[in-house]
Amino acid sequence: MPHTLMSRAPERVPERVPRQAPAHPGWLVQVLSEMPDTNDRNHVYLGVHVRGPVTVDHGRARTPLEPNDLVFCDPARRHLLQFGEDCQMIFFRVPRCYLGVTESELNRVLGVPVRGGEGIGALASDFLTALATKTEFRRSSIGNRRARTAVRLLSVLVMELLEADTTDETDDGTLSRIHAYIEEHLMDPDLSPESIARAHHISVRYLQKLFQNDRSTVSQWVRQRRLEFCRLELGRSNRRITMAAVAHRWGFSSPSHFSRTFRGAYGMSPSEWQALATSATTPTTADAQADRRR
Repeated sequence: MPHTLMSRAPERVPERVPRQAPAHPGWLVQVLSEMPDTNDRNHVYLGVHVRGPVTVDHGRARTPLEPNDLVFCDPARRHLLQFGEDCQMIFFRVPRCYLGVTESELNRVLGVPVRGGEGIGALASDFLTALATKTEFRRSSIGNRRARTAVRLLSVLVMELLEADTTDETDDGTLSRIHAYIEEHLMDPDLSPESIARAHHISVRYLQKLFQNDRSTVSQWVRQRRLEFCRLELGRSNRRITMAAVAHRWGFSSPSHFSRTFRGAYGMSPSEWQALATSATTPTTADAQADRRR
């Protein structure tokens, strides 16, 4: 039998959220042993992982849950959760209208795994686990107060997930613009983290954080893009250009520095690469004579 903890819902509903009629009028929180099979558009479900293999399919990612991790669920999207053998989760059913967000905002957090060992996730996981296991709280004044606290805590958790989602989107857009800026200024020898940050009105620290999230650094990205253009230019068989000219064109401080950097990246010197690339694309004398006979 599912065990439940209920608390009467507050009379007032946040003004920004349309008032909805909960499936169980007058009750704020229910703790269920499992998520129901039927669709329920009036409630959102928060699962707290207890034990066993559980995987969340979110977008293109498959994330295994660890004990105490959380995830917001919807019975209509049961496919987002993949349960293994001997797994256990506790589900909390909360009226959507009391979380203080719109339907579209709430849908953005459904299926997003929340780690229960850090930040607000750890606080929510510990509090909700205690709420579900303390039988003396059920239908008591203490239980009522704790159920209300649980709803406020979940509201904070939802807002934090939304802010993280918005931050990720903003960071991705900013990083794309920075990549384009770097491409346009690769030939500028003064291109640096400071000049890039200044051009985008951000701090160098924030700039480094964006690239760190992309598992790189600003200097590594600039160096790699310059090397790629240098390699392309040196490999053109129809142009004989000196290594020093290529190094200068693409912003390297000196030919010797360029040569060391190129060898470190590709395992050969720029001149060796140039000879190899041009010999592979330049027709030999025999090839030219054969072409004339055709």
